Amino acid sequence: MKKSMCLIFFILFFLHILPTKACEVNLLPYPQQTNFGNECFIIDKVNLKTPILKNKLEIFIRESGGSLCDKTDKTIEVRLINSIGELKTNLEEAYRLKVYKNNIIIEAITERGVYMALQTLYQLQVNKDDYIYIRECEITDWPAFRVRGFMHDVGRTYISMDELKKEIDLLSKFKINVFHWHLTENQAWRLESKLYPELNSPENMTRMPGKFYTLDEAKELVEFCKERYVTLIPEIDMPGHSEAFVRAFKTDMQSEKGIKILKNLMDEVCETFDVPYIHIGTDEVEFTNHDFVPEMVSYIRNKGKKVISWNPGWNYRPGEIDMTQLWSYRGKAQKGIPAIDCKFHYINHFDIYADLVALYNSRICNVDKGDGDIAGSIIAIWNDRYIDNEKQILADNNFYANMLAFAERSWRGGGNCYFDGKGTLLWPENTAINKEFEDFENRMLWHKYNTLKGEPFPYVKQSNVKWKITEAFPNDGNLDMSFPPEHEESDFYKYKGKEYKTSCIYGAGVYLRHVWGNLVPGFYDKPKENHTAYAYTWVHSPIEQKVGLNIDFQNYSRSESDLPPLPGTWDYKGSRIWLNKEEILPPHWINNHKERSNEIALANENSASRPPIKVTLNKGWNKIFIKLPVGRFQSKETRLVKWMFNVVFVSIDGKAELKNIVYSTDNPYKN
Repeated sequence: MKKSMCLIFFILFFLHILPTKACEVNLLPYPQQTNFGNECFIIDKVNLKTPILKNKLEIFIRESGGSLCDKTDKTIEVRLINSIGELKTNLEEAYRLKVYKNNIIIEAITERGVYMALQTLYQLQVNKDDYIYIRECEITDWPAFRVRGFMHDVGRTYISMDELKKEIDLLSKFKINVFHWHLTENQAWRLESKLYPELNSPENMTRMPGKFYTLDEAKELVEFCKERYVTLIPEIDMPGHSEAFVRAFKTDMQSEKGIKILKNLMDEVCETFDVPYIHIGTDEVEFTNHDFVPEMVSYIRNKGKKVISWNPGWNYRPGEIDMTQLWSYRGKAQKGIPAIDCKFHYINHFDIYADLVALYNSRICNVDKGDGDIAGSIIAIWNDRYIDNEKQILADNNFYANMLAFAERSWRGGGNCYFDGKGTLLWPENTAINKEFEDFENRMLWHKYNTLKGEPFPYVKQSNVKWKITEAFPNDGNLDMSFPPEHEESDFYKYKGKEYKTSCIYGAGVYLRHVWGNLVPGFYDKPKENHTAYAYTWVHSPIEQKVGLNIDFQNYSRSESDLPPLPGTWDYKGSRIWLNKEEILPPHWINNHKERSNEIALANENSASRPPIKVTLNKGWNKIFIKLPVGRFQSKETRLVKWMFNVVFVSIDGKAELKNIVYSTDNPYKN
């Protein structure tokens, strides 16, 4: 007993001197309002008082090392109330959490709000010396946007039920509340139909034949989502993206026969999915029957479902559709129709570092918070290019890191710009913005090594990485052409009577020109074809050490049929890299095909899918030097030419950042 009391006294003393920030650091998304004190609630014997979610709260207590007890003055109490202060937005998920020495009080208007508070409680746990405690605090929290989701295109690439469940479960801990299930595509119809089993026949699938979800599995996933207060949105794409349908029935969806079949299928879908919304696609198609979309919307609505449609797609007026999902830069939110922003949220085109910064910086729909017309956003993964490995899909798309950046932004709202701002860049002069990102990054990486331990998570710390980058020199289409930075290091260079300056920038990933061209600004305001840039940084190591180096100069999109690099080259642009004047050569590329095809699976083209390059850092200062030529911005080998680099030192196994090195743009040997 004395030992136990001494331990509790030590924990209390430790908490009293612990800086507040140390106990706040792991909350993600970070709550809207927080106030921390110096007491703590130690979870041992607890009296639980709650009218709802009793089972989930009991699990929380047991998982925290506590036990239920009626005869204790230590309580966790849930109160359903009518309002939370002056809050008027998204009240369904709002909550107030009060933690005192002997009491935890959760106040919310709905069960969903209590569930969100419970996720915050889990993140507030601190485990020390076999005790779990929660710091004294008062948190008032609510989401800025009511739709915060992610989408898997399983029509193109089947993903197992176990994997889907794991992702939904893990992301619900970060208050992600929508799973968008894109079930049908040209390649395959992945939802079982008992009415039309030919839809699921292997001969009618062009990729992963025979792989589909049974109706029972669909019902099971709906219930799995409900347990985590996640709304499942099934998408049956119509009338486009429907070659699988045409193969099965030898008719177009817009034909009289096609509409009849589709209505029968919608009967089956609506009966299977106990959900509020059905997504009907309508994108990227020529409408030959202008009654098709209104007829199908009306039919589904009459079955008690609300309908979502892509925009651009069918042109709706308010009242004709329940919600639109914006894709491509042409997507436009319409007054009177709630919009989901998906325009620049296709992470299948994202690199690991710069695009995550943009995702974190970007305002959803370019507004600080949602309203009746702006519902929120969904992150989308489109696997037009075949990847046959679920773990690789997550790694290549930097899935969990992107989702955590998105979870923070979609819950908290705000942001520094939209995607048409300089959001991909961590400029040194924007100190406040960079500090905010660094704080988020630290919390995200804590969850990488704890909540998401063991999951594919290639992202490592980048806010400490610094580069000096030159203005680009004209190479006249000669990618091998040499320029002054290859011979001397300076803050500015002279070439053919013109001065070329250098600028400093932070981050492991830099777009000189973004994958989406001028739609998303990169490092250069007006990037030009046939130019060569240089980037370099100095790295201090306290010891000589073998380390890993992650390198990408293209980052292969998962929606492109791009050719792999030629043997002995990093890319088709002529990119090269040196460490301490010794050139670092590329790995052996597994793929070597010469004709572009979406059906040849990506292999080790992206650094997330291969071990890091093993290099030696000398004791003291080391220099990384990169040559970055570019020819044309369109290429027969790669459709979307990315003028970019991802370069960062990592542990020898590639799983973590190096903690004992320092990046600097200052030449330590300069007089």
